[in-house]
Amino acid sequence: MRADRIFGLVMMVLALGYILSATTIRSSFMSDPVGPRVFPYLVGGVTILCALMMVLRPDPDVEWPLGKTLLNLCVALAALVAYALMIKPLGFILPTIIVSGILSYQISPKPAVAAMTGIGLGVGLYVMFKFVLGLGLKGLPPALMG
Repeated sequence: MRADRIFGLVMMVLALGYILSATTIRSSFMSDPVGPRVFPYLVGGVTILCALMMVLRPDPDVEWPLGKTLLNLCVALAALVAYALMIKPLGFILPTIIVSGILSYQISPKPAVAAMTGIGLGVGLYVMFKFVLGLGLKGLPPALMG
């Protein structure tokens, strides 16, 4: 119970810092009516609410994962950290295919399904983000783009 409360307090402090740092975001003269600060404010607000619940109602019977579950969590964490490091030099599509394939394999250990899920998510999310939402993503590494 103490660990939940300490984690909740740490998360509240981090969320407040996140909100405070979002106040420094400048709006351009051509921004949308909502502005660029609203999303960070929402993320910080929801984080504070969740952290407050951890402080007020901690889990009395904490069972830490052991064995294979702990290993799977470590693999998922390593894959997500690698994703964050790979996305800039390799573009969006390749790291997304690799990491979503790894995570899909952890959910259901079927290699063909995991590979198809990775390819579908990598290409599908790129199309959605780039062409539907108009985000400026690099799809592939600069060396492959010419």
